[in-house]
Amino acid sequence: MALRGHVLIYGDHIDTDIIIAARYLNTTDPAELAKHCMEDARDNFVARVQTGDFIVAGENFGCGSSREHAPIAIKAAGVSAVIAKSYARIFFRNAINVGLPILESPEAAADARPGDELELDLDSGVIRNVTQGKTYQAEPFPPFLRDIIDAGGLVSYVHEQIATK
Repeated sequence: MALRGHVLIYGDHIDTDIIIAARYLNTTDPAELAKHCMEDARDNFVARVQTGDFIVAGENFGCGSSREHAPIAIKAAGVSAVIAKSYARIFFRNAINVGLPILESPEAAADARPGDELELDLDSGVIRNVTQGKTYQAEPFPPFLRDIIDAGGLVSYVHEQIATK
C-alpha cells in the first residue's frame, strides 16, 4: 500500500498529553478527538493538517501515559502515518491496534523538512522524500501487523477473523 502526503514536523519526546490533552479524554469519539489533536503544541496542527499528511518526529514519540486516544486522534485528524526516530513502545502498539501505520526511520526523520512531500510504501518500508529526491528504508511490518493495519485496527481485524470462521 502506497501513501502520499506532506510533512508536519515535531521534535523529540512528544508525549501523549501533547498529542491529546487529558481534558479531552472524556470521549472516545474519533471526530471529537481529532478537533483537539496536537492542540497543546500551539502550532495550529488541526488547521494545517490535510488528509494524507505525515507526522515526522524525533525520538520517543508517544511517550507518557498509555492512552489509545492519542493514535486515534492522529488518525482521525487525517494523518496517514507517523515516521519518527523512535517511539514509546506502548504508543507503538496502541497505534497498530487502531490501524495507524508508524515507521521508525531516524534518517528520514532527520532529513525531512516541513512541507516536504513523501511517498511511503507500507509493503516494503520504503520512504521516498519526493521533494528532496532521497529514499530511506524502514523496517516493513510483519504480515500479522500489516493484517491488523489493513483491517483498520485490532477490533476490525478480530471481527473479520470471526466472520470468516
